[in-house]
Amino acid sequence: MMPSARAGAGRELLARLGPGLVTGASDDDPSGIATYSQVGAQFGLSMLWTMFFSLPLMIAIQEICARLGRITGVGIAESLTRHYPRPLALALTSLLCLANVFNLGADICAMAATTRLVAGGFASVYAVLFGVLSVALQVYVPYRIYVRYLKWLTLVLFAYVAAAFVVHVPWKEALRATLMPRLSLNPDYFMALVAVLGTTISPYLFFWQTSQEAEDLKVHETESSLRRRPSQALAQFRRISVDTRVGMAFSNVVAFFIILVTGVTLHTAGGNAGIHTAADAARALQPLAGPLAFFLFAIGIIGTGMLAVPVLAGAAAYAIAETFRWPASLESKPQQAPQFYGVLALSVGIGVSLNFVGLDPIRALFWSAVLNGIVAVPLMYVLMRMSANRVIVGQFTLPLYLRLFGWAATAIMFVVSLVFLLSALHLRN
Repeated sequence: MMPSARAGAGRELLARLGPGLVTGASDDDPSGIATYSQVGAQFGLSMLWTMFFSLPLMIAIQEICARLGRITGVGIAESLTRHYPRPLALALTSLLCLANVFNLGADICAMAATTRLVAGGFASVYAVLFGVLSVALQVYVPYRIYVRYLKWLTLVLFAYVAAAFVVHVPWKEALRATLMPRLSLNPDYFMALVAVLGTTISPYLFFWQTSQEAEDLKVHETESSLRRRPSQALAQFRRISVDTRVGMAFSNVVAFFIILVTGVTLHTAGGNAGIHTAADAARALQPLAGPLAFFLFAIGIIGTGMLAVPVLAGAAAYAIAETFRWPASLESKPQQAPQFYGVLALSVGIGVSLNFVGLDPIRALFWSAVLNGIVAVPLMYVLMRMSANRVIVGQFTLPLYLRLFGWAATAIMFVVSLVFLLSALHLRN
């Protein structure tokens, strides 16, 4: 293939990627990086297999969300309010927003702390600047332009792939750990497994990708919900499939390399103590892996935070606005959707304020994980039921492979969330 043809194919592929790519990349937020770093530092390479195992589950549930948004032309919260008791929609969206606020606080804290490591200065000032910048971009940049910025920002995550090539990696051992799971009955190991699965399959990702599929319909005048234009179904389902699989694979590859890098450096050196945040991991890498690995890790934290904060805040804003039937679109001007942008700004503002009230980022992550565990399973169950309901999706019920993997993901998350919640209650007592 000629270089120009390859470049054209690359541009065509990038054009087909959108909600799935951004959703997958935002899953590797600073809070996720902290979790993967802790896992690598504590257990070395022994949990690399989780990235391989969780990938088909992630793909299935996110593809189901994307299909639902494209079929109905609305987000999850609006579908809930149309077809289910209103208290259910209010309960699920309220828990989602609480979890997102804690997650926002932890992410902004990690971004600010990492920036201070790289450039000096005051973390509190950086926290405010990141919050203001994120809100300003979402409020004043139209969706069709903003989504291009988010797509290009995903490239920063390659910093974690690059970091693996500036440290010594036993690739045969890494491959063995990926394909041959080494399970343990150690409670700490099991809690880490719960944390990894809870990080990779998160409710805010469900809301975001569904709403972004609906948002795309407002941008492209020739497209409509598949209930109205079923002739577009084959092309759209193919696009969703490619977009989601690439996005989720990208997410798990990055997470794989974070575990790999921290596993061969921090774990090998016995440096797992004190790794509580993504910034801690970056700081600990510097004397062990050199300044380049530290710099790549730090840049990745800041960049993925700028990607994840809008997704977390946006998911909350879409959920609340759709629940109350307020206008909700990143393509709208502020005066056209004041409540939507108000919720978005308030979410980020509360997240930033958590950095000034002395909230421990580890405690923020803990409560975020608890709330996500509470909301994930019932939401996944409802998603599977909605996707089988012909009143909602018409003729476009799920194909067999998505039904099987979707219900498998729901069952596994039920067990994982139940164990996590029981363990959390035991630790609290």
